[in-house]
Amino acid sequence: MKIRVPPGLIRIAAGPLIWALARTWRLERQDDDRWLPLYQAREPHLFMCWHECLLPLLWCHRRQSIAIVVSEARDGQHLADFARRIGYRLVRGSSTRGATRALIGAVRELEAGGAVAFTPDGPRGPRRELKPGVVAAAQRGRGVIVPIHAAADRAWRFRSWDRFMVPKPFARIRVAYGVPFTVSDGKAGLAEGCRAARAALDQLTRTAPWQDESDETPTS
Repeated sequence: MKIRVPPGLIRIAAGPLIWALARTWRLERQDDDRWLPLYQAREPHLFMCWHECLLPLLWCHRRQSIAIVVSEARDGQHLADFARRIGYRLVRGSSTRGATRALIGAVRELEAGGAVAFTPDGPRGPRRELKPGVVAAAQRGRGVIVPIHAAADRAWRFRSWDRFMVPKPFARIRVAYGVPFTVSDGKAGLAEGCRAARAALDQLTRTAPWQDESDETPTS
């Protein structure tokens, strides 16, 4: 007999389980002096990371009054619930659903002097294929883009389009920050911003990994 677990029960249990797991992680930050001056001066900025490493980055920057752009799709709800519990504000929308709404919400956060987090390949991929939403938001909201990446010395990988990473108990996690940059006006500025964003994330994934491309069998 197959027992179906109610989605509501999963949502209730997921938060405490992730919280308990995350409290065992050991974080180290690489080149965070690139980002800290922006935070201390309360300058508007956007964190940009690949979707696969979102979970440890949410934990790393919890309680910092950051707005995160989350998918309107049901499968993104568990992560959104967890993000809200640890101090994030939610901006609804994505490149596939509610894109205009997400862009407007992100720009408003930046114009108010806030910080926003984007996953430019989310919510459904393809993996590590950058979509221009984060660059467009930075251009319109006059925000600084901060590339960021996370890798763990041991982690589980899901059989999802992004191979979503969940660091194992007591994993060491390296959080690496790229060089912040701004986006110039116009179509040429947007195109150059997209090239710079892609290059920055590629550089971080090459120089900061431990177990980033796991050979372990992914979990379902």
